Amino acid sequence: MATTFSHFGICVADLGRSLRFYCDGLGFEKAEHHQIGPEFAALMELDDVKLTSQFIRKGDTAIELLAFDVPTPEGDRARRAINRFGLTHLSFRVDDLPGTAQRLRDLGGLVVEATRTTFDLGGAALDFVYCTDPDGVRIELMDLGG
Repeated sequence: MATTFSHFGICVADLGRSLRFYCDGLGFEKAEHHQIGPEFAALMELDDVKLTSQFIRKGDTAIELLAFDVPTPEGDRARRAINRFGLTHLSFRVDDLPGTAQRLRDLGGLVVEATRTTFDLGGAALDFVYCTDPDGVRIELMDLGG
């Protein structure tokens, strides 16, 4: 049985803001988009649904940004604790961690400076920091020094 990864889905409050964050901040590109209606309500375990599904892609990685009109999105948009069951974070390798972190901050993200961790591994400096996208999704930036 062949299985391949398809995409991550993220519910967003403001599609334009999230597109700027992921595209301008992390280099994703807008791809296909769909208007989703009640035909997907059963799949999504909702009574009714109306939303915009906007895919963004970078290489082999795809993220589906889901902007709901019906029902109104709900839930805590605060960054989840890393030790909660389920998806904990998205991680991206970057060449310029300070520059990328600042760009994400400028685009509505939160950079959690207290998480900044740098250590030496055989002469290569490894640099990490956690950020949060505008809707509370934890994002790890990694500069692996090369």
